[in-house]
Amino acid sequence: MKIRLGTFNLFQFVEPPYSWYIKKDKFNKLQWQEKTQWIKNQIVKMNCDVIGFQEVFSRNALKEIVNDLGFKYFETTDIAKTSKENSNIYISTTVAIASKFPISHIQDVKIHIPSIKKHNYEGFFKFARIPIKATIVLPNEQEIAVYVCHLKSNRLNEFEYTFNQNDSLEHKKNLVDESLKNKYSSSLKQRLCEASSLFFDIKKEKNKPCVLICDLNDKEFSITIDALCNNKYHDDKRKESLILHDVYNQHEKTIYNPHPEQKEIKRTPTSFFAGKGNVLDYIFISKEFNKKNKNCIAKVSDYIICDKHLQENPDGSILKSDHAQVVCELTFK
Repeated sequence: MKIRLGTFNLFQFVEPPYSWYIKKDKFNKLQWQEKTQWIKNQIVKMNCDVIGFQEVFSRNALKEIVNDLGFKYFETTDIAKTSKENSNIYISTTVAIASKFPISHIQDVKIHIPSIKKHNYEGFFKFARIPIKATIVLPNEQEIAVYVCHLKSNRLNEFEYTFNQNDSLEHKKNLVDESLKNKYSSSLKQRLCEASSLFFDIKKEKNKPCVLICDLNDKEFSITIDALCNNKYHDDKRKESLILHDVYNQHEKTIYNPHPEQKEIKRTPTSFFAGKGNVLDYIFISKEFNKKNKNCIAKVSDYIICDKHLQENPDGSILKSDHAQVVCELTFK
């Protein structure tokens, strides 16, 4: 048995006559028709059984699209809010999940209070976008927990550090601790609290395989990924060990027409800012899908980036998306 899961940031999915954030930002009927048709085409290309969506304002419009494409099950955990001054202007967004397999129940992701205190978060904490935690029943009767999230936006200030694979966790923490201590990046602090809460919620699911589908709003090798995946981030006394694994690192990469001096494959960006590509969209899996685990129940058999629209226009189009779509295929034993 194979299943395919994907992540899809819809980029201001707002059905007219509604606007997003300010009155003038809205689609006319023809633009909306073009955008929704493109979304339908992308979903068909992704060929997924489960998709996590971000930037969902118009819940019912999305539900209608996915139902038409064979996704019988659709859930959100929040409703996009409108302005008190103008009920036609949305001021918040949500995430959603669509599945061709039954969703047996939806649970809240609990905020991990010790992590909020550890990061010295001031004031009342809540997720920027409430995550989804859905239990999905596969055709082989296996239950899996699928999380969908969209973490706090990266404000791209100078203290939103860019790390590489050679940077140690200790080095990252030293830099970031200084930034948080001096209140240089409230967005990063929020994101780390969100990632930590997800970490502890997923860690409790000891007997249920987990998949996390997300727009992380942070880059490859970021400390946000450590907060999300690495035990040592939360406890210095522990060795580095992961509760979640990036599916990109689980898939065998193919090099076509390799150059003699080719040393490594460069990861395909999923979003661009000021002409520079970044990986912001991820799918993470628990140990039950880790190819190094001798007791794994399934392995990553494919990993796809749907980015033709970004190749044509790296900044993306409001009538399409400013993110690539990421797809992971799992093959069960």
